Amino acid sequence: MATKVLMPQLGESVTEGTITKWLVKVGDVVAKYDPLAEVSTDKVNAEVPSTVAGRVTEIVVPEGETVAVGTLILYIEESGEQAGGAVSGAAPGEGTAAAEAKPAQTAAAQADATPTAAGAQTGHTAASDTASAPELAQPQGQKQRYSPAVMRLAQEHGIDLSRVRGTGMEGRVTRKDIQAIIDAGAQEAAPAPAAVPAESTRTEDSAAGAPARQPAAAAATASVKADIPVGAGDQIIPVTPIRRTIANRMVQSKHEAPHAWTMVEVDVTRLVDFRNQVKDSFKQKEGVNLTFLPFFIKAVVEALKEYPILNSTWAGDQIIVKKNINISIAVATEDALYVPVIKDADQKSIFGIAKSIEELAAKTRAGKLTVDDMTGGTFTVNNTGSFGSVLSMPIINSPQAAILSVESIVKRPVVIDDMIAIRSMVNLCLSLDHRVLDGLVCGRFLQSVKQKLEAIGPDTKLY
Repeated sequence: MATKVLMPQLGESVTEGTITKWLVKVGDVVAKYDPLAEVSTDKVNAEVPSTVAGRVTEIVVPEGETVAVGTLILYIEESGEQAGGAVSGAAPGEGTAAAEAKPAQTAAAQADATPTAAGAQTGHTAASDTASAPELAQPQGQKQRYSPAVMRLAQEHGIDLSRVRGTGMEGRVTRKDIQAIIDAGAQEAAPAPAAVPAESTRTEDSAAGAPARQPAAAAATASVKADIPVGAGDQIIPVTPIRRTIANRMVQSKHEAPHAWTMVEVDVTRLVDFRNQVKDSFKQKEGVNLTFLPFFIKAVVEALKEYPILNSTWAGDQIIVKKNINISIAVATEDALYVPVIKDADQKSIFGIAKSIEELAAKTRAGKLTVDDMTGGTFTVNNTGSFGSVLSMPIINSPQAAILSVESIVKRPVVIDDMIAIRSMVNLCLSLDHRVLDGLVCGRFLQSVKQKLEAIGPDTKLY
């Protein structure tokens, strides 16, 4: 029997992944732990390692397809199996070998729309058979299990989960299913219960006239694309998985969190002078660049300890104030934006923060971020000033309650004691989830950050 390779769990809250690129082909011989495919999730890109040594006999999931965790993606014939296994008689290097060893799977691949109510591989069938295949009926009488994210979204938007037909493996309701209902406006009035099994249409089917009860987010994006006229000479850029993930996360944040925004300006003349005095020796001694960002993050972390409600998240009927202070930072590449996390930032010195920033930025640009690097953030600091921006309204990194953008430091005339002086000024912009935060506490938080930054000088400790 060939060994099944499944989509691995690439993080605690990761429920699915997109095969962005296969690194092997049928007939390839792989060793244990060799990378098989590149996978993109809503948190990070990763490689799927081989769990066994052997020869690839069949690739089940094509590139570009998104499948749930646990879905069969590949078959590997382990070394030494050829002698007597059920697969041994198959033609080497051809995926047809699977026909003997895994008839249900092969049948699913060959029959476009063969609705089979049972079968362990229905997840693959649903994923492969696109618009033409009617969605398999959700097993009746089987107790559904929902992820915390699905339950939270459903609770916040008053969605009856018992009426939601999942598009995940074996009818599992995914966060995308719930988000699609939210994007569509709301859940429709409840039809007669008996009608639910009959409406086993997928998103694509709604285009043919069926009620669009749960259009998938991806399909919504596709419909927008279809409505945009394309003129001669226009350039069409395919949406990559990471770009789609960014788009979905941004839409999700704007839908879920009512954004408010406020800003303070800070005189960082003393910070600029101090940093310019020590940056060269710091680099020589530590091998780490001393940018302005660690100073800003340090001030933010100390202010979060004074106003911990900003280090929280909305959770339906409760607000969870996080004990740990983990600062997400935005790191841009040429074609995407990643938000790795400085864990336990409140336990780090300016040197420690600077070192973490440099390490995370290097891993981001090398494409080596792990799921752990990307998860657990409780507050985000966005360094838009590095692009020369002086004012921005960042979108909250959901489910966090707030995000602060640090704008570019610019010299400009400022009135001090009725006199005009040239000072180094910076704007700090805060977007907040108005379900959790109000202007008063956010204003106090920003004033605290401002005071800490303006107090930086020769006596400031770097370690």
